[in-house]
Amino acid sequence: MTTMPIRLTAAPLRAEDIAAIARRRSRVEISPDIHARIRTSRAVVERHAAQKRPIYGLTTALGAAVDTPLGEEDLIAYQRRIAFGHAVGFGPALPRDAVRAMMAVRIAGMAAGGTGISPSVFEGLVAALNAGLHPVVPALGSLGAADLSPLAHMTLGLMGHGQAEYGGEILPAAEALKRAGLPPLEIHAKDGHAIIVANSLSVAQGCLALEDVERAYLWSLKAIALNLEAFRGNVSALDDGAMAARPAFGQREVAAQLRDLLAGSALFADGAARRIQDPLSYRCVPQVWGALSHAIEEARAATEIELASSGDNPVVLAAEDRIVSHGNFDMTAFVLSWERLGQALAHAAAAIANRTIKLMSPVVAGLPRFLASEGQNRIGLAILQKPIAALEAEIRFLANPMSLTPIAVSDWIEDQASMAPGVIAKLSQIIDRLRYLIAMELIASAHALEIRGVMPELGRGAAEAYAAVRGYVAPLTEDRELGSDTARIAEMIAAG
Repeated sequence: MTTMPIRLTAAPLRAEDIAAIARRRSRVEISPDIHARIRTSRAVVERHAAQKRPIYGLTTALGAAVDTPLGEEDLIAYQRRIAFGHAVGFGPALPRDAVRAMMAVRIAGMAAGGTGISPSVFEGLVAALNAGLHPVVPALGSLGAADLSPLAHMTLGLMGHGQAEYGGEILPAAEALKRAGLPPLEIHAKDGHAIIVANSLSVAQGCLALEDVERAYLWSLKAIALNLEAFRGNVSALDDGAMAARPAFGQREVAAQLRDLLAGSALFADGAARRIQDPLSYRCVPQVWGALSHAIEEARAATEIELASSGDNPVVLAAEDRIVSHGNFDMTAFVLSWERLGQALAHAAAAIANRTIKLMSPVVAGLPRFLASEGQNRIGLAILQKPIAALEAEIRFLANPMSLTPIAVSDWIEDQASMAPGVIAKLSQIIDRLRYLIAMELIASAHALEIRGVMPELGRGAAEAYAAVRGYVAPLTEDRELGSDTARIAEMIAAG
């Protein structure tokens, strides 16, 4: 599946642009002003190199070896060694969409003009991405103080070393380049360092996670609406006046979204609710999902700052003819936003789990135990409570922070790091589990609605959600295996 081309201009890309490139094979086009920006930045690098100025990663070695000057004869050879010397990744290969996203994010970073990359290397990276050539990149090995190892493996693949995917095959990288009709990257002064000194994997994974979490968030609201209908919940918890009395982050907007999903529902009639006040997992939905909505937007803002910027160290300030060392590669603000989002998702997961289990309680919901409508000699949905409890516990564990600075490396010089790739990876694991929880709430709510017999009274959005569920999963008229039902609904959620 392909979509419209994504054009790099002076306006920065958005997270959804990276997802379109990575997952829907949108082609990347480069505007003339970006080509001009790349050439201008490169001219500064070449001028400083010719003047033999001490520039980190250009005329000096890296890390603790910054005190080692590079001779003129070593300027290019050292840059080639950088890719080999930093390719220390391990574990399973990154999925194709993550590699494509990483390539796209690095292109966007170069387009910001701070790298000083050679135009031919920039164009080679764009050509490889558009051709569908993807180096094989191990998933593990980055501290998140620039994703050095993943980007080094990417660089080696584009230089013709290691392996790469092309046309659905994993091939020696040199053969993949040959089949794609692409020359290996020719590395010049500063290029090796310029390619890898960025947090492109972390930002790429963040862009993909934003698409995933947004889809899960929207389906979770539909599941809540369906559950409220089945539970016969009290919609006073969605009252705008009550929300305005203490307008915490996002809660008025969430309440409005739920009122819209429930528009036309009999729940708004006097006396429709079974209780004056429902359990907190129902009553506090606007507050919990409002916090989640706010956390998603904070993570998006942090990600798009990185996407629009040049975190390269040193950064080329072409307008001032300067190359400046700094610490803009540090991702503390970025990871704290994503850690917050993981914890917000854990709060939502606990609420989903509690609501779904309560819907199966005759005492709380006023429906047959475990929604076993054919009698207590049937299992009904009882067994779903076990994976619900397991997944909620796993999400709670994954929401614990891991971004506290790891041990110092590089002869104690590099003593601060964010663990950004690991933070985003565990957030993605939370989203994977959350989809199953949402799926089980949808399945239980649809079945409870049928037992309660209130189908003609549903709000418009709830009715649409019910129809979507029944489009994938048949009504439960007799005990059957429920794992595949849950998986089908989870896949629907993932597909958006």
